[in-house]
Amino acid sequence: MSNIRVLISEEEVDKKIREMAAEISKKYEGEELHLVCVLRGGVFFMCELAKRLTVPVTIDFMSVSSYGDGTESSGQIKIVKDLDESIEGKHVLVVEDIIDSGRTLSKLMDLLESRRPESLALCTLLDKPERRVVEVDVDYTGFQIPDLFVVGYGLDCAQKHRNYPYVGVVEE
Repeated sequence: MSNIRVLISEEEVDKKIREMAAEISKKYEGEELHLVCVLRGGVFFMCELAKRLTVPVTIDFMSVSSYGDGTESSGQIKIVKDLDESIEGKHVLVVEDIIDSGRTLSKLMDLLESRRPESLALCTLLDKPERRVVEVDVDYTGFQIPDLFVVGYGLDCAQKHRNYPYVGVVEE
C-alpha cells in the first residue's frame, strides 16, 4: 500500500479554483461558455470550476488516449468518447486535470480547433512543465508542480485515490 502525502490541501485547491473561475468569468462576461471536460480525471475539477463560474455554461465530455499498450505516449490520439454536440461557433474551454508531456493535449487542441469554435482555450488544475515534450498554450493554470506522481482531485493510481479532496504525492 502506498503512502500519500498532501501536496496541495483541499483549502488551497478550493481557493485557486475560485480565483480561476473569477478570471474566466470576467474574460467571457456576456458570453456563453462551453466546457469540454477531458475524462476521467478532469471531471472533478470541471464540476468545481463550473459551479463557481458566473457566465452561462454548457458542458460536454471527451475521452482520449495516447498510450496504447506502453507507458510512453505514442504521439497519436485515439478518441475513446467524442463530443455529443458540435462546438462550431462556440466559446470553448477545454478542462483538464493535469498536463505533463503535452503530446495528447496538443493533438486534441488541434483537433478541436479544426471544428471551428468561436474561441478555444485550455484550463488545467495542474501543470508539470518539466515533463513538457510538445509545447501547449495553457490559458489558465491552477498550480505548477514538480515532476511527482500525484493523486487525488480526479487523478488516480490504477483507478484509486481519485476521490481525495486534495492533491497528494504517492510515496512508496
